[in-house]
Amino acid sequence: MRKTITVGMDGSAESNAAAAWAAREATLRGLPLTLLQAGYEPTPRTHLPEIDVPAEREDRALDFIGRRLLADCPGLVLVPRRSAEAPVPALVAAAESSTLLALGSQGFSSLEGFMVGSVALDVTARARGPVVLVRAGERARDERAHASPGTGSAQAPFRRVVLGLDLEHPGEELLSFAFEAAKVRATSLTAVYAWRPPALRPHGRAGDSASPAEADTARNATRLSLAAALRPWREKYPEVAVMERLADERPAPCLRLAAEDASLLVVGHRADAGTRLGPVTHAMIHHAACPLAVVPHSP
Repeated sequence: MRKTITVGMDGSAESNAAAAWAAREATLRGLPLTLLQAGYEPTPRTHLPEIDVPAEREDRALDFIGRRLLADCPGLVLVPRRSAEAPVPALVAAAESSTLLALGSQGFSSLEGFMVGSVALDVTARARGPVVLVRAGERARDERAHASPGTGSAQAPFRRVVLGLDLEHPGEELLSFAFEAAKVRATSLTAVYAWRPPALRPHGRAGDSASPAEADTARNATRLSLAAALRPWREKYPEVAVMERLADERPAPCLRLAAEDASLLVVGHRADAGTRLGPVTHAMIHHAACPLAVVPHSP
């Protein structure tokens, strides 16, 4: 079993936000946190201050962020690690050997989000372990419900976890990750399945479309399938309150809206899809308002 959380560090605001999120997650789960700086090559000293000072500052960046994380999360066990291996293969390997890998994500951009970051996208598509993407500016209080008067945000309950589910390929790894995330946060889980009901046909006309009664039957059958997919996990995690949401709309807008008041959005990536991310996962990488977990799972 994977016994560490890893975060990819490159000194950017996004990776610093991912490190802060990963530190909180490691504290919740009682796991050590590995700070991985991939593609690291020590800079030879030249005895020229204009060159050596910036290089020394870069070398110490990992230590600096480590001290800040320990100040924010007392008791956290940190494992700084530098690797000369190129970032993508190093991070892909780390994802496979970790409980989860956290990466910074540039998120929203003027080009419909396509500047999310080539490393983050490549790693997410290739990883065989869960990857959580965190935007710059993500704060601890953002994942909590509004605090009551007189209480700090750290004592406020976590916002819900939202799971985007595909009933044709639900995936045990995906369900397990979502329920465990809700459990460690002591919060609820909302399982969302977006489907398109059969098109209705006017009464008395022949055709291939469904009648209102047939559409209701299809909706009820889908609702039962959603309940059946979640039932074993409800039994395994009785402490997690589960809400089932069957949405008659396209998946991406539905999940994007659901994530607006979530602490974490969880979506899947089918292992047999290779390095191609599905359109819903791709859309959430660009547009989800909260940290996004992409969990590879068997078909």
